[in-house]
Order: sequence, then structure tokens, then C-alpha cells
Amino acid sequence: GFTRTGQCEDFGNDDQGSHHICIQMKSDFCRQTGQPNWCEERMPCMGDTGSDCPIGNWCVCQWAFARYIEMAGGCDSIVNIVCDATNMAAYKAYQEHANEDPEIRRALECLEQRCGLSPSSVKAGSIL
Repeated sequence: GFTRTGQCEDFGNDDQGSHHICIQMKSDFCRQTGQPNWCEERMPCMGDTGSDCPIGNWCVCQWAFARYIEMAGGCDSIVNIVCDATNMAAYKAYQEHANEDPEIRRALECLEQRCGLSPSSVKAGSIL
């Protein structure tokens, strides 16, 4: 994803797309979100930027992820979320906007379901 470190890190204004959700990348993410099919391209390898590798896990924009859930037909229809690499910033943003946007509420519920989260179980820190 954004930093190629294996974690969806948050560097404030450096990541304007809020690439906080780590998923097991498959072509349906690009198709469902209406993006060109970069999902099956090769990108610089983590730990070896001189080589290109197929995309495995990828940090995607938290807002595109919410849309992806809707377009794919719900949480049960999406690819795997890599919870231990997903940034807490996405969870907090989803919590903040869940009451005003049903799409964001469903993304929050999906993250909670797939990652075994509840508001009381979330610890301070940057990664779920």
C-alpha cells in the first residue's frame, strides 16, 4: 500500500487518500469501485523496491473501501481484511461519521464484524 511497510500507517497530510484499510487485493476491488484495473498490476516489492511483485495485501482508501462494500453487495461479499495491518484512523473516522452516513455505518459494522472489534475492545494505538 501507501508506504510499502506492511502496515497502513498514517502520516497525516502525506496520505491525502486516507489509505488505512488493508485488504487482500483482488481485481474485484478495482471493478467494484470503478477504478482502472491497477489491482492486478505489479508494483514495487515491499523490502525490495528494485523489483516488481504482484499486489498481495494493499492499503486502500477508507472511503473507497466503504463504497466497495456497497458495490460488492455487503460485507459478506468482499475480500479479506488484514486487520492487524489496518490503521485505527479508519475505525475512528467511521465511528465519527456513522450516524450521518449509512454507507459509513455499514463499513464500520463490517470492520467490527471482520476484525472482532467493538468500541470497548479497541485499545489505543495506530493499528487495529
